[in-house]
Amino acid sequence: MFQRVLVPLDGSARAEAVLPAVTDLARHYGATLILLQVVRLVLPGVSEFELDAVIASQAFEQQLSQARSYLAMVQQRLTEQGVVVETRVSRGGVVEEILRVAGEEKADLIAMASHGHSGLSRVFYGSVAAGVIHRVDRPLLLVRSRTDP
Repeated sequence: MFQRVLVPLDGSARAEAVLPAVTDLARHYGATLILLQVVRLVLPGVSEFELDAVIASQAFEQQLSQARSYLAMVQQRLTEQGVVVETRVSRGGVVEEILRVAGEEKADLIAMASHGHSGLSRVFYGSVAAGVIHRVDRPLLLVRSRTDP
């Protein structure tokens, strides 16, 4: 049923709450998991307009490198559990990149953790899950994360 499952991760324990479910699913269907981390340049206390191009480029490359290292660590852990795993690091808007990569990778399913925010807290924190729900064109598995921040 599912051959390619896109799993967006952001490096947090909350996002990784989806991993047990997708690991079981991958084993059951013989699916490949595609781990994705979307990187956006973020420098605390510095607006995009204040960034010097060289500093921004170096900081962005560092964030990309950290994302690759993180995904490689998760990939190794899941591979040791008998799951076929690929990794992707992407740049841009998180929701847009999740949907773009899902199409590009021909993912049968997008599986992600929801932080469980609703109402005003969802507006305050923003919600990648809500953004994906409203625009997704394929099955979506949401696992509610109950992990403390």
